[in-house]
Amino acid sequence: MRAASLALLTLVLVGCPKQVDTRVAGSDDEQLATYEARLEELRSRASMRDLACEDECSLGRETCEVAEDLCEVVSRNQDRPDLPRRCAKAREACAEGTDGCARCQSR
Repeated sequence: MRAASLALLTLVLVGCPKQVDTRVAGSDDEQLATYEARLEELRSRASMRDLACEDECSLGRETCEVAEDLCEVVSRNQDRPDLPRRCAKAREACAEGTDGCARCQSR
């Protein structure tokens, strides 16, 4: 029963990915919060075991797109010393996604 529930949950999470437009109106801080939440969601989905390689690569590409959007907001606010760290963290998530895709393609 537990295995069936876990399989169903996995199918729902992987089979029905949310397509969320990450470009939002509002302040730069609101945009950064939205991008960071999206990156966390993508990271969570990517951490699931037994993802198809196509899904893993798709998550990696989307992670990199969101990371670049976040870094674009950071670049508009060069006077804020707290933001470059957030861009670096987003780019690390992109690199992890790219690495995951490359690993599955090399199998």
